[in-house]
Amino acid sequence: MTNWSETYRGTVPPWECDVTEHFTIAYYFERLEDAERNLADQLGLGELLRGGGFARTLDVRFARELRAASSFHIDSAALAVDEGLRLGHRFLDSANGETVTWIEEHWELPAGSLPAEQGRAIASRLGAWEGPAAEPRPEPASHAGFIPTARGRVKTTDLDADGRFALAAIVHRLTDSCLQAAAAIGMDAEFLEANRRGFSTFELALRISGALTLDEPYLVESGIAHLGNSSLRMIHRMCDPRNGAEVARLGQYGVNLDLEVRRPARWPDDIRARAQALVVPLG
Repeated sequence: MTNWSETYRGTVPPWECDVTEHFTIAYYFERLEDAERNLADQLGLGELLRGGGFARTLDVRFARELRAASSFHIDSAALAVDEGLRLGHRFLDSANGETVTWIEEHWELPAGSLPAEQGRAIASRLGAWEGPAAEPRPEPASHAGFIPTARGRVKTTDLDADGRFALAAIVHRLTDSCLQAAAAIGMDAEFLEANRRGFSTFELALRISGALTLDEPYLVESGIAHLGNSSLRMIHRMCDPRNGAEVARLGQYGVNLDLEVRRPARWPDDIRARAQALVVPLG
């Protein structure tokens, strides 16, 4: 693909796989952090990224699983420079070149932060996006009805190279919240083991709107935005509990996965009834 370049190459260690027996979501973002910084340097935007101070959205579509011992690499490109900056990343299976994950990223840049000359230089080397278009999803009208699913403080191991709560660390907390929410509807560890089930995510919509630093507290609250026959879309909201300011928000869409046949399975009636009670009104 023209104007796309390799920004990361590596493998999936078995200890980075989850209870669903595939590559843990947050580790995709750990690799993405490297890819994003490498692309930023190529575009002359390294200092802008390191300085932070702007919101970012990332729309993620998982096309196929990466499992233990998979080898993969990431190709990245600038896609557009209108209304901020749009970037694209695709995770490819290094064994066969198949794209397994697509990520479309948008930097909501303040006016004037990207000089005109630099913008023209980036515009001269744009790549074409061949991945799926992000589907607009309705958001909850408020976070009333959300339940607490994660709480803690930022550790030294959570910090990125710039001293902020790292992207992967944020996603770890948000996706861990999925298990707390699942337990609240009866999809707990006992159910998962006895029925050989897991929650398999196929779509993420992430917005990073704030920043936390060392030893600052965080709170994650979650609600259910959609309940299907075998699918579920959760919204996880991370905030600073001292003032309620939102730090990040993740829409997580997935299915109840039968681990034996690797296919979606219908929700049991009792879990469906408990999940229905957590469905929140949408705006």
